[in-house]
Amino acid sequence: MIANGPAGRSQCLLPNPAPLCRRIAGTTVNLPNTITLGRIFLVPLLVVVLLTRLDGWNPFGISSELIGAGIFAVASLTDWLDGYLARRRKQVTDIGQWMDPLADKLLVTAALISLVSLELAPAWMVAVILGRELSVTVLRSRLHARGVALPASYLGKIKMVAQVVAILGLILGSVQAGWMTQLGTVALWVATLAALVSALDYYRRFSLPAAPVRVTPPASQEKTADTPEKRRISA
Repeated sequence: MIANGPAGRSQCLLPNPAPLCRRIAGTTVNLPNTITLGRIFLVPLLVVVLLTRLDGWNPFGISSELIGAGIFAVASLTDWLDGYLARRRKQVTDIGQWMDPLADKLLVTAALISLVSLELAPAWMVAVILGRELSVTVLRSRLHARGVALPASYLGKIKMVAQVVAILGLILGSVQAGWMTQLGTVALWVATLAALVSALDYYRRFSLPAAPVRVTPPASQEKTADTPEKRRISA
């Protein structure tokens, strides 16, 4: 337990808090979780770079679209890197498993809404994808409260890859229209269809109520409960 001391500083009420504090810090503050937290901090930077237009501001002669695409590419790379390091270093934590999908959803949501604001993506497609993310998040929270994990499906992974390709393609295609725009458009269609199908698949497999489990009393209790009755009947 932790309480505030007379000087306003926190005091630990445990007899020897140092080993416990080191153990908590070692399981929450690690390299994979730090990378995930860095991805969250890149989200507002991405929005500012894509949507802010300042006259005469063109650092190093690079357009804001290229800078935004670079930020999104780095953030998407950290999505793979933090999971790889967590498994390799055996630093998979509860807060990391909660924070990683949250960072992914924040990143994708910010990028897609920015594309709609720039008129680079249809609003209805983005609404379908974000609606799917919200519904699956609600389902995952319900299952987590019941102690059931919701692993990522194959369709969900296809959707994630298609989203990354679509966002990068549409951003880069805005600089110079061509095959990048076509690739981004096709990938956005794939992401939209995969979002719908994967959401239906998740709810089909995990939203059905579990069948009640019939509990059979132990043989010893059943025997002791039935013995007096049997004796009365035989008497």
